[in-house]
Amino acid sequence: MGAVLVCPSCGSEHGEDARFCAQCGMPLVRAGAGEARVSERQERARKIKPQYAQGALMRVVWARNQAEAELIEGMLLEEGIPSVMRRPPGFDVPDFMAAGPRELLVASSGLEAAREVLLQNEIAPRALPLSSTPRATRVLAALLLGVAVFAVVLFMATHVWD
Repeated sequence: MGAVLVCPSCGSEHGEDARFCAQCGMPLVRAGAGEARVSERQERARKIKPQYAQGALMRVVWARNQAEAELIEGMLLEEGIPSVMRRPPGFDVPDFMAAGPRELLVASSGLEAAREVLLQNEIAPRALPLSSTPRATRVLAALLLGVAVFAVVLFMATHVWD
């Protein structure tokens, strides 16, 4: 007979071929293995719901600094949604490592659930600061500004100095 696996959350027993509890979705452990010390990393991994960890990473929200990003990351994890925090391009300032905006990315299967969690906690999706927008957008904005300045100078040269 194979080893019996039990759910550490609800205590239900499962066969050796199961990985997650059918009732609550928690990862299963071996019965009678004793209460082994669970590291913080293992405890965090147990909270992740597998259905929210599938697909490509997509940006769900940005935070003003690392502390705010960690708070949002914790909210998402409490709902079983894993997330990745990263600095947006252009904000890598080594003098102030905790300062500056952070993007939070989630797997595409957890994107809608993450948005719901953020709305429930009254965290609205925000637009990123200009310096973290894609380079093509910044180049286009600079080009339009240059054309506008040229048009003003041309207008003044033809109408004011006549």
